[in-house]
Amino acid sequence: MNHSQQTVKKEDRKKDGSQKQTQKKSPEKNMSEIDEHILKRFDVKKRLGKGAYGIVWKAVDKRTKDVVAIKKIFDAFRNQTDAQRTFREIIFLQSFRNHPNIVKLHSIHRALNNRDIYLGFEYMETDLHNVIKRGNILKDIHKRYIMYQMLKATKYIHSGNVIHRDQKPSNVLIDSACRVKLADFGLARSVSSMYSGGEDGADPCLTDYVATRWYRAPEILIASKNYTKGIDMWSLGCILGEMLTGKPLFPGTSTVNQVERIMAALPKSSSEDISAVCSGYGSSLIREQAASASGGTSLTALLSCAPRDAADLVQRLLVFNPAKRLSAERALDHEYVGKFHRERDEPTLPSDVLLPLRDDKQVSVDDYRNKLYSIMAKGSNSNGQLKKMHSSKSHPLPSTASKSSKSIHEAEKYKPKTVSADQKTRAKKPIKEYRSEQLINKPLRATKVYSHDWLETSCQGDYFQPLNRHQSPSDHGFLNGNKPSLQQRRNSTSFSTVTIGGDADYGLRNQRHGVITASALMDLRTSIR
Repeated sequence: MNHSQQTVKKEDRKKDGSQKQTQKKSPEKNMSEIDEHILKRFDVKKRLGKGAYGIVWKAVDKRTKDVVAIKKIFDAFRNQTDAQRTFREIIFLQSFRNHPNIVKLHSIHRALNNRDIYLGFEYMETDLHNVIKRGNILKDIHKRYIMYQMLKATKYIHSGNVIHRDQKPSNVLIDSACRVKLADFGLARSVSSMYSGGEDGADPCLTDYVATRWYRAPEILIASKNYTKGIDMWSLGCILGEMLTGKPLFPGTSTVNQVERIMAALPKSSSEDISAVCSGYGSSLIREQAASASGGTSLTALLSCAPRDAADLVQRLLVFNPAKRLSAERALDHEYVGKFHRERDEPTLPSDVLLPLRDDKQVSVDDYRNKLYSIMAKGSNSNGQLKKMHSSKSHPLPSTASKSSKSIHEAEKYKPKTVSADQKTRAKKPIKEYRSEQLINKPLRATKVYSHDWLETSCQGDYFQPLNRHQSPSDHGFLNGNKPSLQQRRNSTSFSTVTIGGDADYGLRNQRHGVITASALMDLRTSIR
């Protein structure tokens, strides 16, 4: 074989190698997994993850230019349980869309096969599970702020008489500015529906779902029908304990082992508490574990390295009797999150949130699918549909003007506006001449603060949600108690914030979360990215 033939073979092998590398990288996007009409709407960048239930991609919405996460749910309507879970997640997310610490669902898209479904969410960089897994990324102040935001979101959904039932680190989304979003409402339930359903309202979705065992409350493990909001509070205690220790508090290998670990760590439960929580086989199991619990690691020992106030909050959340656990509202008063707590920034819903289909009993797959597609088909009118889900009084709306006042407003709309000479002069001069000395070195911001939904709720609090991750709500004064004027709220149409000119990292360096320093935020940003 001559030298030229050897060279050709080497080049062929290099080509084959590069083709194999290309084939290995193709699953990052693998466009064959995405329907054509989705690719027309979104510029898909990369695949973020794939599991048994679906795939998630990072993409850019071609219409709005927003970075989003596209979630494709496999066989969303395969059976009643999957259809119910899909239906719950979408409707509850729409109902809670106004809260800054609950992930926002931007869009819903049918799949060509009529079995799958696509959901477009706001994009978040990572989740709390990955952050904890990567080591000592979080400083003490980060943990406090994360816990505060989770309590704030939980208080909001509990005020609507809804329990999440699946709070765990992987369902807590987080970005480099330490902003937290609660996600995955597929197992959420309306408390009103559960109580009205009685024994027939048992939820097979929760019994079959075993991935959340480490964060389940004792009453769930023993299959008690007595579901309360304390379920979520137990999960929050487990999450906080995991942030403090860097590992799960109760990594049970089975349901029985999970109960064993919990009973060994908690103080001995009284007979009254056991009777109040469970009966029958569950009561016997708990009494047996309580009597034999010895040699296990106590909760105090597990949290020995945690700050005193942090350990105290965990111990007040991880209480066997759910009636004696701290509520989300009371937990927000705890000293551990006291640096961030301000009641007027912690809104509540004025009424219960109910699904448009009965949630205490499963209906047919077609009923779930048709109802969901019916809501989707209404498009912009879907907000009216969601308002019907609230069971008592509705949100107070702005008073509508009478016909006479309306005609006056219409006449004023077409009335020519007079412009003063001073205004004309200002329009011709550079903007920088009219900026104060303190603002000379700062970038100009064109800011739209609130959506029209803000006017349709009586909730108190800060609903500002910047899309620019380099900016903080505090940059605009809302955390300092400065509210926008009524005219600003009327003129605003979105939550978007645009930075014009200036250093791109200016907002990050000047972020103020009350007490989180710029260096702590920079460390978190570097670690997450």
